[in-house]
Amino acid sequence: MRRILSSLTDGKGFDLLLVGITLIFLILLAGLPLVYNVLLSFQEVDMFNLAAFSRPWAGLDNYREIVSQPEFGLVMRNTGIFVFGSIAGQFAFGFALAIFFMAKFPFASTIRGLFLVSWVMPGLVVGAIWGWILAGDFGVLNAVLQGLGIIDETMFWKSDPALSIWAVTMANIWLGLAFNMMLLSVGLAAIPRDLYEAAELDGANGFQRFTTITVPMMRSTIGAVLALGLIYTLQQFDLFPAITEGGPANSSNVAQYWAWQWSFRIFDFAKGATVSVMMLAFVLIASAVYVWSTRAEVRG
Repeated sequence: MRRILSSLTDGKGFDLLLVGITLIFLILLAGLPLVYNVLLSFQEVDMFNLAAFSRPWAGLDNYREIVSQPEFGLVMRNTGIFVFGSIAGQFAFGFALAIFFMAKFPFASTIRGLFLVSWVMPGLVVGAIWGWILAGDFGVLNAVLQGLGIIDETMFWKSDPALSIWAVTMANIWLGLAFNMMLLSVGLAAIPRDLYEAAELDGANGFQRFTTITVPMMRSTIGAVLALGLIYTLQQFDLFPAITEGGPANSSNVAQYWAWQWSFRIFDFAKGATVSVMMLAFVLIASAVYVWSTRAEVRG
């Protein structure tokens, strides 16, 4: 015991202690719940046997039943629209804002800091705000679009089956915009200014400097931003109960909200776990693609 204590006080073994504490924390609060959730997806679990140690084994029946649900295709389509629409919007607008704030102008840091307000706001609060913005009768968005002459009649963003998924997507783009801008600003700041000056002396215009310097130098940053955006978007839950509740007629329902409905409305915890495991498999595949695409940067 004395040798162990001395190894901690004189620095030897202290790094192993920190790693061990972190590893135990991850196993207890992330690893075990993940394994338990995967196990649930292969069992028959409802509110009556949830606390039981032994439950009936279902095998792949839960997966077959989920895939055979009539709303499965619509939910997967909505999930794809929500995920890729959110990531594309957050990245495009975030990159544009990051480049914009790299310019030197008065109060640039202050204005950039104001954008971070959206990132620290709870999702339910953001959902409530966007619920007012997207309201059909008194919403700000309709008033602005009609004032600009873009639309002639009122658009019911939350209750129109063709628009409801886009309503939540717009809210999520606004919610994650600041996070993308912040990470991309860090990547832009790491690019040496000498490269831009040399390219400008060689006669390269702004677009050429962007495609030959900015994008290649930020490849790893862009990959990290897109990967994190995928994970955070698939985690997004609060906006749906606050804006559309998955309706009307599942037109804005996505996988994460569908999993919650199975577990806490229908009380079929096994099928809720099954949907979440499907989402986990998709994230693992996307993460593997990201790691494979950036292996050259890691080796370098």
